[in-house]
Amino acid sequence: MSGVTMVPMLVVLPPSETKASGGEAPALDLSSLSFPSLTEVRREILADLAALSSDAELAMATLKLGPRLADEVTANAAVRSSATMPALERYTGVLYDALSASDLPHAGRGRLAVGSAAFGVVGGEDLIPHYRLSGTVKLPVTATGETPTLKRRWGKKITEALSDVDFLIDLRSGTYQNLGKVPDATTMTVLTAENKVVSHFNKHYKGLFARAVALADRAPESAAEAVEIGRVAGHDITLAEDGQLIFRVPV
Repeated sequence: MSGVTMVPMLVVLPPSETKASGGEAPALDLSSLSFPSLTEVRREILADLAALSSDAELAMATLKLGPRLADEVTANAAVRSSATMPALERYTGVLYDALSASDLPHAGRGRLAVGSAAFGVVGGEDLIPHYRLSGTVKLPVTATGETPTLKRRWGKKITEALSDVDFLIDLRSGTYQNLGKVPDATTMTVLTAENKVVSHFNKHYKGLFARAVALADRAPESAAEAVEIGRVAGHDITLAEDGQLIFRVPV
């Protein structure tokens, strides 16, 4: 998917705070990433992130990191020169454990993307470095000292980039949706059998659903087709009256 700007469908996943270290691919090449309209904002954010890391104490306070996460500042300092790996392997945690991307077919991986504070949105196969930057951080602008929100820094760029996707399933959490909302996107709510919203562990079920979409013989072109793919995979998924997906967790 690298470098692609027009795609028929896409599932956009949230990022994770935890990430795999290292990588076997060369340093970040911004020109190789999907959605090239985001390149300049990516470049500015990464430059400011690396500059912030020259003051470890300030960086840890800005990024809201405890002493045990000091290595994250070191990773940010080298974000433009360190080794890379595909985004689907870089991110770890509950959702990515359920997704189990390592054995997904190439075509299926191409249906997945990841939204993030540092890159806006990247294709699942795009090669990215280890970094730490959450969507709620106010990253200082090196040239001016201003501390705008990341929502302000991204402006309408993410929304405009994703507007080229014909059918978009947006599984990002609220923080990352706010960096670039897509009004016509299909979203998902995870509920218990008693219709109570599942909070943190909803990531697990979103990961299972994304895996089902990636493994399907053909990509869904509508919410109804996405529901059918989920059901074939054994999940209890329905379509709400507003066209959004409802995933009910097993009892």
